[in-house]
Order: sequence, then C-alpha cells, then structure tokens
Amino acid sequence: MAPSASPLSRLLLSLPKPSHLPPSQNAGAVASKNNQGGRVSLRRREAVAAVLSAAILSRVLPAVADASGECPLEVAPSGLAFCDRVVGTGAAAEQGQLIKAHYTGRLEDGTVFDSSYKRGKPLTFRVGVGEVIKGWDQGIIGGEGIPPMLAGGKRSLRLPPELAYGARGAGCRGWEPTSCVIPPNSTLLFDVEYVGRAVG
Repeated sequence: MAPSASPLSRLLLSLPKPSHLPPSQNAGAVASKNNQGGRVSLRRREAVAAVLSAAILSRVLPAVADASGECPLEVAPSGLAFCDRVVGTGAAAEQGQLIKAHYTGRLEDGTVFDSSYKRGKPLTFRVGVGEVIKGWDQGIIGGEGIPPMLAGGKRSLRLPPELAYGARGAGCRGWEPTSCVIPPNSTLLFDVEYVGRAVG
C-alpha cells in the first residue's frame, strides 16, 4: 500500500503541467509567450509562493485536528478513547510530576459539569499517582497504546465509567442517583490542555 501524499506533494501534483505543442505550433506559442512575459513571470511567483506555503502548512497540519472541529477518537485497549487536537512542543508528562492542566468536563449529553477555564486557573496535581481519576492519569502520561501528552498540547478524552467515577458517581447530594452532578456509571468527555510542569 503506497504511503499517503503530504499536503506539499498533493499541491505539487495539482499544479498545471507544461503543454507540449507540435513543431508546427511552436512559433505561435513563442510569440504568445513573449507577449505575455509578465503573466508567465507572475504565474511562476504564484507557484513558488504556493509551494512555500504548502511546505509550512505540512509541518503545522499534522498537529491540529480537523478544521471542522471533528477529532476522530482512537480507542486504547483500556477503553479510553483519545484524539490530539494540538500536539504540544514541550516536554512529555512523566509519572509523579507536579503538573498544571486546564480542562472542560462534559457528560455524554453535552452537559458541562466542570471547567477550569471558567475559574481562570488550571488544576495543579501530581500525575500518575492516583490524585485524579484513572482516565486522566492514563490520558496524560500515556501507556497502553496512548502517547504521553507534551506541554502545550490539547487532547480530547472519552473515559468509560471504570476509568472515571464508576458506579458511585460524583457530586451526589443524597441517596438518589439523580442528585449527582456526575450520575453513576457515566461515560465522561474531557478536553484537556497540558499547560506544563508546576513549581512546587
């Protein structure tokens, strides 16, 4: 199976091919080119600019999710699903590190149950040691087919109940499951931004 073409390769393949005229038409073609010398020169500049733009974009595009906002989730063996919306450029998160992360948490119906952005302050915690739910630890430091997040990265996560709050739910104000902010056995959706290491 042939490897998929990069954005740069696709652009180069889409550029118009030079026309090969029969000898009888060469004289007319040369005269036409002389009359349109400015246009030919301009087309060359446009082609060079397009190639350079594509080269720059080919380095940026792989790190960003689909422009439509869709982010196809990849499911790990643990059941955790993830998609990198932005691949960071800093250091990878490591087990036991004190880190900062921004997040928005949603139920499957789209209800936002918590967001550090609304508070204007990222969450600070020690990653990979059980200070947060299992899906967060795994989704940030990686493992089981999931790459670690890099500082500056943004990742979408879908956590099955066993990697979230399970049968107990969270934020319950009574015995009724309907009193819970996160109902029992909920699958949770998170958008996580790994800010970087925290000092402390």
